[in-house]
Amino acid sequence: MIALITSPEAWAALLTLTALEIVLGIDNVIFLSVIVSAIPPAQATRARQIGLALALVFRIVLLSALVWLIGLTRAVVTVQDFAFSWRDLILIGGGLFLIAKATYEIHHEVEAREGARPAASGGAAFFRVILEIIVIDAVFSLDSIITAIGMAQELSIMIAAVVIACAVMYAAAGPVARFVAAHPTTKMLALAFLVLIGVALVADGFKFHIPRGYIYFAIAFSAAVEFFNVLARRNRSKV
Repeated sequence: MIALITSPEAWAALLTLTALEIVLGIDNVIFLSVIVSAIPPAQATRARQIGLALALVFRIVLLSALVWLIGLTRAVVTVQDFAFSWRDLILIGGGLFLIAKATYEIHHEVEAREGARPAASGGAAFFRVILEIIVIDAVFSLDSIITAIGMAQELSIMIAAVVIACAVMYAAAGPVARFVAAHPTTKMLALAFLVLIGVALVADGFKFHIPRGYIYFAIAFSAAVEFFNVLARRNRSKV
């Protein structure tokens, strides 16, 4: 442990992996911000806290099961010329879930009648949101942890990077959720991001890797355009 603390290579690996985990965690923050908007604010705060706690637990549990996780890349199902591992099946299922969920929410936003759609309340709605968070946390955790395994060799460095990234996600989730709630067009943009991410996960499951740099550039460019739109609307409202 002392050797790791005094090793420049270990610190470089920690910083690099932490930054990457934070970038990968942006997907999770966006999803949490959108999904908890369907319930009242008091319940939404609790749901975010539970969702991020589960994200941390999933990542640490998966990191502690490295041998099992590596085995997920072995083919378990073959369909014609395609061989699928458990990792592929989970990525495909999670991607389809993201696409279906985002499409459902977009439909409600587009077809909404006069006035905003009321937030669902009650224990059933709260537990439904928690269930959806658990499903997507499992998918994002798998993608994140496989990346961590490929970048670092020491389990302690991986766990430290994951804990720091989850702390940043926890701090960012509230402000992101409030901003999305205050600006409805950003929610539509976030839902479009989820469709894009879902397509990328499905493509990964079929062994067709879409470079994440392209996806993050598209998200960053669209977010920048929306940022200027928000500023323009705010300035017009002051006139």
